Amino acid sequence: MTELDRAFETLRQDMGDARSQSKFYDLFLNATFFVPTLDREEAKEAGAEGAEGEVLPLVIEAEGNDYLMLFDSEERLHDWAQEKVKSVKVPGHVLAATTQPPLHWALNAGTPHAKQFLPDEIAWLRDVVERCKAEAEKGTEEG
Repeated sequence: MTELDRAFETLRQDMGDARSQSKFYDLFLNATFFVPTLDREEAKEAGAEGAEGEVLPLVIEAEGNDYLMLFDSEERLHDWAQEKVKSVKVPGHVLAATTQPPLHWALNAGTPHAKQFLPDEIAWLRDVVERCKAEAEKGTEEG
């Protein structure tokens, strides 16, 4: 069980506890995640070929929603995929800053610690990242 798993378990036990929420989301934003990617041929077949050299993340459609798959370890990613797959490592704060609605996230799918992030929740995290970035920039201007 990872530190993120423990924070998520605490959050699930008491969704109204601000400290539990703060700890989980802080850990999430400061963690690095493995995001499975499509290779060039898979991208062509899916009709999602990007620019040369561009990495295309695997997005899964479920129940009418698109999910970006995120895993906090390479082992969990490979267990979910049932084989070794290509991935990129992306910090949580970068995911929050760059994800646009209506994309959802699926964290650690196939584990007891799986969590879905809805677009409103992702937008809130994006706002948190933007506020922190603005405060940091303001601090360096004053310093």
